[in-house]
Amino acid sequence: MRRLKLQFPYIGQHSQAVDVSLLLIGLLTLVMVSYQFTTSATEVDYWETRVARFEQQQQQQREVTPRRSSRQKQRNITQEIRQEIQKASVVIDEMNLPWESFFDAIEFASHEEVAILSLQPSIANNNMRISGEAKDMSVLLLFVEALERELVFENAHLLNYKIKLDNPHKPVVFLLTASWKHVS
Repeated sequence: MRRLKLQFPYIGQHSQAVDVSLLLIGLLTLVMVSYQFTTSATEVDYWETRVARFEQQQQQQREVTPRRSSRQKQRNITQEIRQEIQKASVVIDEMNLPWESFFDAIEFASHEEVAILSLQPSIANNNMRISGEAKDMSVLLLFVEALERELVFENAHLLNYKIKLDNPHKPVVFLLTASWKHVS
C-alpha cells in the first residue's frame, strides 16, 4: 500500500491573519452580548426592586392608616401602584422578547434595496409593526413575501405605502405588520 503524505493546511493556504481576525470578531461579539445581558439584567433588577418597594409601601399604609378616613387614598395609591406594576411588566415582557430571532429573520428577509426605519412590537397582539423604505414596489413585495417565509413570523401584511413622488428615485415608504410565533 502506498503511503499518503497529507499536509494541512496545504502549502500556500495558511492564513494566520484570517484566523486572528475571526478570533477577534468572536471575542468582540462575546463582549457585546455580555454587555447587553448585563444592562438587561440591571434593568430587570431595577424594576423588580421598584415593584417590591411599592408593594412594601402599600402594606405599610394598610397597617398605618385608619380604615374609614383613608379608603379613598388607599384606592388612589393602589391604582398608582397597579399602573406602575403594569408598566414594569410591559418593559420586562419587551425585554424578554426573542429580539435576536426577530433581527435575524428581518435581516435575512431584507434586501439591500430595503431600509428598515423602525420596529414596534405589540406584546398584547403578538405582532411587530415594521416601517421602512424600499427602492420600488417590486422590491417591497419581495420583502413582504420573504418575511412571510421566515420561521419567526407569520401573517405578514402590508398596511400602507406611499411613493415619494418628490424624490427623483421615487422610493416607496411602507408600513407592514407581522405576527410572531412563540419561539423557544
